[in-house]
Amino acid sequence: MTNAANRALLIVDVQPTFCEGGELPVTGGNDTASAIARYVNDNRDKYGTIVTTQDWHIAPGGHFAAEPDYVDTWPPHGLAGSVNAELHPAIEPLRPNIRVRKGQRAPAYSGFEGKDSWGHPLDQLLEENHIKAVDVVGIAESHCVKATALDAKRLGYETRVFTDLTVPVTEDQGVAARAEMADAGISLENSASAHWG
Repeated sequence: MTNAANRALLIVDVQPTFCEGGELPVTGGNDTASAIARYVNDNRDKYGTIVTTQDWHIAPGGHFAAEPDYVDTWPPHGLAGSVNAELHPAIEPLRPNIRVRKGQRAPAYSGFEGKDSWGHPLDQLLEENHIKAVDVVGIAESHCVKATALDAKRLGYETRVFTDLTVPVTEDQGVAARAEMADAGISLENSASAHWG
């Protein structure tokens, strides 16, 4: 049985750069940020640790392109030090226990590629906090949320994704992502009806 102390909420890349008005916007991004904030405020006691991840690109190799294919290359986004790379204004007040940034000098999708400001990787930080289970939310379900959840499962965490607290780039990509996560043994749930324990 997993108690609250051993469960973490991973809030993936909820940054203005991925919301309406940002450099790489996902429709529904701002609403997702607000929904996550409400969820955390109502359910903080269910988690020992709240984690945020951020794209924080300095020179990420071939990740950026003037003519992106939106598969392997993208318009510049998540630029380190920019306002739009900071946590979304709805998320910043949640006072996360762990903050990791990823993609400084190479493409990075999974939050487990991120490190904190002292250079500690996310997996190590979760282990130090005795985390056994993770709930994953954020932007975008079809990309960084999926990659983070798949890595969490691969690393041995009990993993679930709250599908109402994430949004895909397109609905077709969301369907494909949910199928891939389900095939990997990741639980897909609605946060309002989640089971605890």
